[in-house]
Amino acid sequence: MEPTPEQSPHHAYPDHWEADVVLRDGGTARIRPITTDDAERLVSFYEQVSDESKYYRFFAPYPRLSDRDVHRFTHHDYVDRVGLAVTIGGEFIGTVRYDRIDDRGRPASAPADEAEVAFLVQDAHQGRGVASALLEHIAAVARERGIRRFAAEVLPANNKMIKVFRDGGYTQRRSFEDGSVHLTLDLEPTEKSLAVQRGREQRAEARSVQRLLAPGSVAVIGTGRTPGGVGRTVLRNLLAAGYTGRAYAVNRAFDEGLATLDGVPAHRSLGEIDEQVDLAVIAVPAHRVPEAVADCGEHGVQGLVVLSAGYAERGAEGRELQRELVRQARSYGMRIIGPNAFGIINTAETVRLNASLAPESPARGRIGLFTQSGAIGIALLSGLHRRGAGLSSFISAGNRADVSGNDFLQYSFEDPDTDVALLYLESLGNPRKFTRLARRTAAVKPVVVVKGARHSGTNPPGHAVPVSRIPDTTVSALMRQAGVIRVDTVTEMVDAGLLLAGQPLPAGPRVAILGNSESLGLLTYDACLAEGLRPRPPIDLTTAASPQDFRDALAEALADGTCDAVIVTAIPWVGENGEAETGDGQVLAEALTKAVAGGSAKPVAVVHVEIGGLAEALAAASSTASPRPRTAAPRTVSPEAGADRAAATAPEATKDRAGTTAPATPAARTGPTAPGTARATAALGTPASGTPADATADPETPPRPGRIPAYPAAERAVRALAEAVKYAQWRRQAAVPGKIPEFLDDTIDEAGAAALIEAQLATAPDPRGRPLTHDEARELLGRYGIDVRPTLPAPDPEAAVAAAARLGYPVALKTTAPHLRHRADLGGVRLDVADEEALRRAYGELTDLLGKPAELLPVVQAMAPRGVDTVVRASIDAAAGAILSFGLAGAPSELLGDTAHRLVPATDRDAAELIRSIRAAPVLFGWRGSAPVDTAALEELLLRLSRLVDDHPEVVSVALEPVVVAPQGLTVLGASVRLAPPPARSDVGPRRLPNY
Repeated sequence: MEPTPEQSPHHAYPDHWEADVVLRDGGTARIRPITTDDAERLVSFYEQVSDESKYYRFFAPYPRLSDRDVHRFTHHDYVDRVGLAVTIGGEFIGTVRYDRIDDRGRPASAPADEAEVAFLVQDAHQGRGVASALLEHIAAVARERGIRRFAAEVLPANNKMIKVFRDGGYTQRRSFEDGSVHLTLDLEPTEKSLAVQRGREQRAEARSVQRLLAPGSVAVIGTGRTPGGVGRTVLRNLLAAGYTGRAYAVNRAFDEGLATLDGVPAHRSLGEIDEQVDLAVIAVPAHRVPEAVADCGEHGVQGLVVLSAGYAERGAEGRELQRELVRQARSYGMRIIGPNAFGIINTAETVRLNASLAPESPARGRIGLFTQSGAIGIALLSGLHRRGAGLSSFISAGNRADVSGNDFLQYSFEDPDTDVALLYLESLGNPRKFTRLARRTAAVKPVVVVKGARHSGTNPPGHAVPVSRIPDTTVSALMRQAGVIRVDTVTEMVDAGLLLAGQPLPAGPRVAILGNSESLGLLTYDACLAEGLRPRPPIDLTTAASPQDFRDALAEALADGTCDAVIVTAIPWVGENGEAETGDGQVLAEALTKAVAGGSAKPVAVVHVEIGGLAEALAAASSTASPRPRTAAPRTVSPEAGADRAAATAPEATKDRAGTTAPATPAARTGPTAPGTARATAALGTPASGTPADATADPETPPRPGRIPAYPAAERAVRALAEAVKYAQWRRQAAVPGKIPEFLDDTIDEAGAAALIEAQLATAPDPRGRPLTHDEARELLGRYGIDVRPTLPAPDPEAAVAAAARLGYPVALKTTAPHLRHRADLGGVRLDVADEEALRRAYGELTDLLGKPAELLPVVQAMAPRGVDTVVRASIDAAAGAILSFGLAGAPSELLGDTAHRLVPATDRDAAELIRSIRAAPVLFGWRGSAPVDTAALEELLLRLSRLVDDHPEVVSVALEPVVVAPQGLTVLGASVRLAPPPARSDVGPRRLPNY
């Protein structure tokens, strides 16, 4: 909304103050500045406010606004006088205003830094968090305009308003004067105010998703008159799932005489429905969607699932249609899943919602699933169903123009029916917020992510979000830092989800392996080693093992304190005629389930060879067939024998032949056997008989017995277990968060660094900023206790000699030309130059080999103590934020990409993990008998650099290379710093929904 000429021309309408927000009950509203065009809206709003609320606002009966009042409340300069309004459907539901005042309470202009603030919220919307949202936004506006404090006068009886101020988290002072409460709020954000803001954000966004997933009534708009078509399919699926609420079919083309369709009321428009409709599923062509959205908004629909295609996936024109769709829906307080969505599912017994194109609703389970791709969603639903797994909720967001993976994390965090959150993402609209939410959610329940479109450098069609330029390896490292389980494929995501949803977290990496196939056990053993686990020697029960033998061996392993997890390997047993027997999968399933029924704190997984009929036993696992009676006698198996005498083959299993000598293993394998017919089972897949441990419990707390997951290949089971081990370790560490050492405060000159940065940027009007010279970089880094060894220019041999005399021998002579920097392999560096003669000789060789001094820009530097050359960097990505990186200098980081990353600000634990997480880390800790280097000094350097870029976002890039880490101390030999105006941050400031 543009200002009129009556408003001050040098204070243009601040459209960046406009924001869509989610209110406490999950509905949306728009906050924007009030303009002169709002006079009628203001009068209408005031007329709907109760006399009591008016009295609280003006401290006296005030039935109506005078013309002077209306003029005053709609004319602002957006600096000293500002008014904001909250609107739904274009109408005001709440307002806030501040007026700058001096120390005597009189109207003032800058530099006065205090303002009087007053709120008014329509009674029908009180309790929805309107005033709290307004306080966040008006405080941000005030800070932008140089106001540091708010003053407010509140009547003692106005408890709601006093609570808004009290609960905001700002530092405040309170006094009682002349019959009213005088409040003063310091507007500088505090840890408490930020925590309050994010807590409100979490509850509101979670509630907005909950309203979509648990509606009391659903209308399918675009239901076809004949079977088939998207709308009719959704209605059929909704009814087939046993939806517990009220369903309606809506199509403007219905005959006037049509009363029902598929047994539900049929209507030509929402206006014909006498009851409240909570959720609308829109399945009409894109050009008719605006009409449908308007109909929904005017009749109080709370949320939309838009299945219609033809939006951003079609290009620029469709992208603008998509933006308009979101604007229109939010103007009515509605949130959108889609467009181009596949639908949503909620399996809760009290809801049973299948508002999707999935023909069969999944079983009820403990896994929440979010996907940005309908095709991937179909595949995941099918895969989970095939493996007997259930879901708590499912959202396929399509172009995800509004509801996103971040919203799903907010919902999953507090959903008691979800123990594991699985997300397939193709783009991250707000990576900073994602990592923050993921870290909080992962602290109480696992978050497993597959990231599509990893290497394209662009967003998939339909995803109108900012593109992050950081490499995928960096994204993966940042997710790991946040506790996210990052996997590469949807198959791996399902594998990990099944284990995490049904089994407790392992206390460590020690794995017991037992089964009736020696070779399958060896494959599992090797896979464990490859994944960094610590497997015990496999226990071979032999092919004659009975289900009771499996049960006894598993119970023994679960009771053994030397292992943290158990993998059971099984092949189908073969009858006397040489044919594999079927139908006994349930027998082994029951045996293993009974072994873990005591509530073991160790996870159990099964690796099986899947052969005819046994896959069905895995999926169903509901038979109550009893095992055949048999006798058993113990038999010792020779460590060298290792033959599975009647094993079947499968694409993912190795054939075992009688008489084959097994590969050498760490120890002999022995176990009980049964003579007679050899038996085994290929699968285990009992549905969960109870729910896993509460997600907020300690990682080592034994859960209630859950579904034992089964895998057709050892590598898949072990990879899922390895992810669970790493996640459990992260959970244990996250329980005691890292810290930023206090000693840094005593050695850092934050104000001095700020003054230097301001002065340097003042000399560079280019918005892209400027690189600092070597001396400028040394000075800035020195303010944060980072000492860079000085260099002296050597434009000719005489200058080089003079520089060396000043620094003291031995010295290094090196070029600083951009194409030769840090390229010792090209001969641009001469080390340990001991005297003047050697220096002149080295200078001549350098110029003869590489070019003239003016091209090489040679410098002289004092030698540093010998050590390991490393590189430390920090950079700011507009989407992801500030990132701290570490690696060994040269080939390890540049050629092999062996670099670790952490988000800033880094804690002492982050710094320690950063050093140890690169593959070449052993070089720092005494590899092959070398002296360990001073990693404590390296960690301190990382913390100082992290603090610098966190305190000063204008420092957009820093590279310290090389950093020579010696057994005692370190030396920074080179540094480059770039300053620029900081990029806008999407994770600070008041709550707001993104607008893509």
